[in-house]
Amino acid sequence: MSFRDWYRIDRLPTIYCVGCGNGTVINCTLHAVDTLGWKWEETVFVSGIGCSSRAPGYIKTDSLHTTHGRALAFATGIKLARPDLHVVVFTGDGDLAAIGGNHFIHSCRRNVDMTVICMNNWIYGMTGGQGSPTTPRGAITTTTPYGSGEGVFDLSALAVVAGANHVARWTSYHVKELTRAIQTGLETPGFSLIEVLTQCPTAYGRRNKLRDVAETVEYLKDHAILLQKYNRLVQEGKPVPEDMFTVGEFIRRNRPAMGVPP
Repeated sequence: MSFRDWYRIDRLPTIYCVGCGNGTVINCTLHAVDTLGWKWEETVFVSGIGCSSRAPGYIKTDSLHTTHGRALAFATGIKLARPDLHVVVFTGDGDLAAIGGNHFIHSCRRNVDMTVICMNNWIYGMTGGQGSPTTPRGAITTTTPYGSGEGVFDLSALAVVAGANHVARWTSYHVKELTRAIQTGLETPGFSLIEVLTQCPTAYGRRNKLRDVAETVEYLKDHAILLQKYNRLVQEGKPVPEDMFTVGEFIRRNRPAMGVPP
């Protein structure tokens, strides 16, 4: 079976804007799922509200399209009621870290056995282009017309300190690394977060001189620095540009997990 067999062909094309990176993330996820030999009837995809949260509607498995910010709460219920099921959550930075922030923290703390794939495009893409907890300082959004003056949530670092068993971050450029990271997350018992920095040419790009998709993908490539290299530079006292972001595997451990099949 090919990863393409997981798609609901009758639902295509997607609603995503031309150049959106979310389709890349779905492809990488289904490649990983198919590599593991999972079955449709044993897998559930869950989402909240937003561009990223439309993803389960294009996949053949059972799915829940839940309320804004509550995807992890619904996913926890599924996993506790049916620990035999594979539970995967698609979410965005606003859905996960703002409206769903407490669910995020406590799902990591409880180490619930699920894989969460966050499409972080630095903005509320579908619901108005507002600033999110991951909007970079100085970025223009509908709620920060003069540039964001707030600090940025590091979602991966937060997941590590909150107790997740596996945490990784990549971009929509790093498709091979992203697919491997998702597969690792699917295989790891407990809570796994894969954060994906992805382009949004319509809501974020057009306001921040990143509407050209190719240029945005190059930006993601050029501003990514491997976590190991970053740590080495810091230890050596060498400067790291402030606009760089770390990618790679942040942690993989074996804390007791909730909802793991007996």
